[in-house]
Amino acid sequence: MATIIGGVAVSHTPTIGFAFDQKKHDDPVWAPIFAAFEPVKQWLAERKPDVAIVTYNDHVTSFFFDHYSAFALGIGERYESADEGGGARDLPAVQGHPGLAAHIGQSLVCDEFDMSFFQGKPLDHGAFSPMSVLWEHEAGWPVRIVPLQMGVLQFPVPSARRFWKLGQALRRAIESYPEDLRVVIVATGGLSHQVHGERAGFNNTPWDMQFLELFEKDPERLASLTHAELVELGGAEGAEVMMWLTMRGALSSQVKKVHQAYYLPSMTGIAAAVYENQAGPVIAGEVERHRQAMATQLAGAERLQGTYPFNFERSVKAFRLNRFLHDLIEPARREHFLTDEAACMREADLTDEERELVRRRDWRGLIHYGVIFFMLEKLGAVVGVSNLHIYAAMRGQTLEDFQKTRNAPGALYSVAGKDAGKLDWNAQPAGPAA
Repeated sequence: MATIIGGVAVSHTPTIGFAFDQKKHDDPVWAPIFAAFEPVKQWLAERKPDVAIVTYNDHVTSFFFDHYSAFALGIGERYESADEGGGARDLPAVQGHPGLAAHIGQSLVCDEFDMSFFQGKPLDHGAFSPMSVLWEHEAGWPVRIVPLQMGVLQFPVPSARRFWKLGQALRRAIESYPEDLRVVIVATGGLSHQVHGERAGFNNTPWDMQFLELFEKDPERLASLTHAELVELGGAEGAEVMMWLTMRGALSSQVKKVHQAYYLPSMTGIAAAVYENQAGPVIAGEVERHRQAMATQLAGAERLQGTYPFNFERSVKAFRLNRFLHDLIEPARREHFLTDEAACMREADLTDEERELVRRRDWRGLIHYGVIFFMLEKLGAVVGVSNLHIYAAMRGQTLEDFQKTRNAPGALYSVAGKDAGKLDWNAQPAGPAA
């Protein structure tokens, strides 16, 4: 079973990444940052976690307000450094752990957290600023990550207690994962700071010290604070310390603090701390009961022949191909595909198998591979094939035979819009029916 070895709490101000990239290790202004992080770095090197759950908030880089979620879990295979305006930092991509992420996602939904899930999004300084100082990474990162992005910038925001309860649910998820993994939970953000308005530059060092004391010894008191109280005490942006409560909620009630440091160079109180988990072994059947609860909603679906619930495993496996087909909604991509299909697929770096599935219009094969139907619908609209042709092909029938099973045998339709032109739906779909 997976084990939570402890939690790391760190600020994620871009100050940290800037000092690292500019090699300010010995500069008197910046050296205290590296001194504060060095014991954390050593602890991680000694304890060698396999996976880090990194809680952070994106700073409107990869997550914009056209779709802004409270809790978004990364389930992908790798994560790049984001370009925040002046070019991406020179950091290698870090590998994800799709297996653990899928298990955590299913467990959190089972515990009634309405999660969002993402792949293919780069991570900004909220994650990479502290990570670049915590681990040696020139030859590749020695740890995999599962990023947990938290929407704390646009109100309403979940309560501090909801972040705390998310941590308790995260513990159940990790401890019920069957693979032997050593997991560390990295809480980022804070401490006191405000970066907007006439109150910009606000800090409250006495509150930062009290927060750190309560966080270690009486964290549930922090969970009772309102957003307004957190803003008053720690600044508007400093209220992101709610994210720390998720890490603390995932640990035992009593923890062993092995390091704590604090430094206020300019705008943000920069903290670094390590808390070792003191949890004992699981009790009786608590893990097995949780696994059974997780499996309840889809129990029995495996008996439904020809039915393939679109789960995390399928989503991760076919992410590249699903994204390629999704991008056919862009007029320029559609035109390129219709003009030179082979080049379009090659430029998208599709595998030989993926290209062949698309080339043959193997609708059933695409579903088996992991493509969701609504991408087939988009491809059909582009190449002039109706939804009904696709349904028939997936059932291994001619369109005529399939239509005999419908109440309106003459109905043909698709999602094609005004650019599709005349659609020749008298032709059978290209490619095999089986």
